[in-house]
Amino acid sequence: MLKTFMFDLGNVLVHFSHDQMYRQMGALCGLSGPELRGMFDESRILHCFETGQLNESGFHIAFQNLVGREVDFERLRLAGADIFTLHEAMVPLLSQLRANGFRLVMLSNTCISHFEHIQEQFPLLDQFDAHVLSYRTGCCKPETAIFDAAWRVIDCEPEECFFTDDLPENVAAARAYGFDAEVFIDARSFVENCRDRGLLLNLAESA
Repeated sequence: MLKTFMFDLGNVLVHFSHDQMYRQMGALCGLSGPELRGMFDESRILHCFETGQLNESGFHIAFQNLVGREVDFERLRLAGADIFTLHEAMVPLLSQLRANGFRLVMLSNTCISHFEHIQEQFPLLDQFDAHVLSYRTGCCKPETAIFDAAWRVIDCEPEECFFTDDLPENVAAARAYGFDAEVFIDARSFVENCRDRGLLLNLAESA
């Protein structure tokens, strides 16, 4: 019997564009999006930010060192974080799950700038009972350690928790850990996943 629903954040509850992020950040320092992406991939600066090895100040300094010029902190923060749009069809589904007495947990690979920007922009994160975030735990999906952190807050056994994520490798890791998990495709498929488990949710007609 399910007791908890656990959700990925990016491309499940909010849509995002890394291309837009690199383009906006690159514009601050005279680089194209693809050029900056290549520099990020080589330096692993984003991984360090998402695992809390760099705080916002540390990321700012590392970014300036990487591109070889000074960049305003607030402009960099906004350029890197203003890349999200709300997946509106999911919001009423979260409310329905809460109304049915389920615990809601978020499990996301993210950095503090992204998380706080989403928190400021969208009436979404307050619906959750707990947030398990890579920058707080120091580890990322699909690593076992972040599922350990999730298990500590779901208030049930892994098999009593349904998890959905848009990346198949994260779903595979969750299943190996013992969670009931499915790849997220869209709101309609999520409702079908719930129906398969005996829970009927109402999907907005526009979804």
